[in-house]
Amino acid sequence: QVQLVESGGGLVQPGGSLRLSCTASGFTLRYSAVGWFRQAPGKERERVSCINRTDGKTFYLASVKGRFTISRDNAKNTVYLQMNSLMPEDTAVYYCATRPLICNQNYNTYDRWGQGTQVTVSS
Repeated sequence: QVQLVESGGGLVQPGGSLRLSCTASGFTLRYSAVGWFRQAPGKERERVSCINRTDGKTFYLASVKGRFTISRDNAKNTVYLQMNSLMPEDTAVYYCATRPLICNQNYNTYDRWGQGTQVTVSS
């Protein structure tokens, strides 16, 4: 069965850290570009970060640059999103998704999606 499963979300205080995992089954994740998206209630889904398949180039939303880091562990068929210095405005459901070769801003171009994991940043 082909699927993506996110994990690692939860409740954290402002300034805290979380590491999200996106693990693939039924296919090899390193053959895809992998993006992390988030969607807060009443807001559009936005791409937080992405990593290309072809050259490993990474992309970040301006508001998370310097705080979030995307990485791959090909042996575990997993992509991570390390989130540091979390702020209340980072609260959202976080999704990982894949598309061929290189990253794209438009979430409609991603063909496989996980079920999402909730991240809540609150004191």
